[in-house]
Amino acid sequence: MKTHRTVTPRQEVLAERNLCVALASLQTPEEVRAFLRDLCTPAEIQAMADRWTVVDPLKRAVPYREIQRLTGVSVTTIGRVARFLTGGNGGYATAARRLEAARRAAHATAHG
Repeated sequence: MKTHRTVTPRQEVLAERNLCVALASLQTPEEVRAFLRDLCTPAEIQAMADRWTVVDPLKRAVPYREIQRLTGVSVTTIGRVARFLTGGNGGYATAARRLEAARRAAHATAHG
């Protein structure tokens, strides 16, 4: 967070909450993409995409160096994601679980 402005802890919490509400209001991947492209720099989007890319291989216990070889994501970033997968706020796990459930449902519908 930038340090050149004075923001109270309450204002910071409200700003973060408002951002979360805005994200939750979006209904399609295309809407989220447009919002992220307006909100973030290309480098910020790439950093988030890199982090998300390594979640699945980490959940499958693929070694860090193999993940790096497959994805090009740095071992430092992989380690950071791994720490948050196990000791974070549960966001990666929730999103991964829901995405997997949606994939299974789509597969069952297509093949059932």
